Amino acid sequence: GHFGNPLQGAAFRGHTGVLKLLLANGARIDAHGGFFGTALQAAASQRHLEAVKVLLEQGANPNIAPSGFYGSALAAATALGFRDIIQVLVDWGA
Repeated sequence: GHFGNPLQGAAFRGHTGVLKLLLANGARIDAHGGFFGTALQAAASQRHLEAVKVLLEQGANPNIAPSGFYGSALAAATALGFRDIIQVLVDWGA
């Protein structure tokens, strides 16, 4: 599907509560698939700062192998000019 998995769909929409619920119930945080590759890239591409933070705090890898439309969360944020997202990703080692 477009999002690859429910976690990516929640990240794309910025639903932090749903992200936490899915992760608490075994969703794979760095699962690849769909248009955005990973949930972190989906959240970054839509400028959902809180969702990006939740994913990073829960263990999302900001340097995962390139996939999805932008290749990475940092590439998405850079291409779209989202400086706040860029800063958080860099702070987390991207």
